[in-house]
Amino acid sequence: MNKRLYSIRGATCAENTAQSIMEGVKEMCSRLFELNKVESQDLVNIHFTMTKDLDALNAATALRKTDTGIDTSTVPLFTSQEAEIKGMLPKVIRVMVTLYLPEGSKITPVYVNGAQALRPDFKS
Repeated sequence: MNKRLYSIRGATCAENTAQSIMEGVKEMCSRLFELNKVESQDLVNIHFTMTKDLDALNAATALRKTDTGIDTSTVPLFTSQEAEIKGMLPKVIRVMVTLYLPEGSKITPVYVNGAQALRPDFKS
């Protein structure tokens, strides 16, 4: 089976509490991993961004502390602050997962907890 490099996007909204950030990251990543049939050994890296109004917990830390069904303990994780744009949706955590999947795989992005407003063309 030939594999190629893919990136899968997702986003969730959360309140500025560690609990809410952990729950949002867990739901978003669990659904993304399940819908795209992700296996731990195929992950290259995971990059999160967070809006400026979320500072109670780092999204990468939230992923490390939750059980998504996928072992991410050896996967490089990174979190950065989302660029601030006038009128942007507040309290958003975005993710881009880079991984290998079988060539021709259908990619399913995941937008949950109000983040669907960012990409109404995607149904999660």
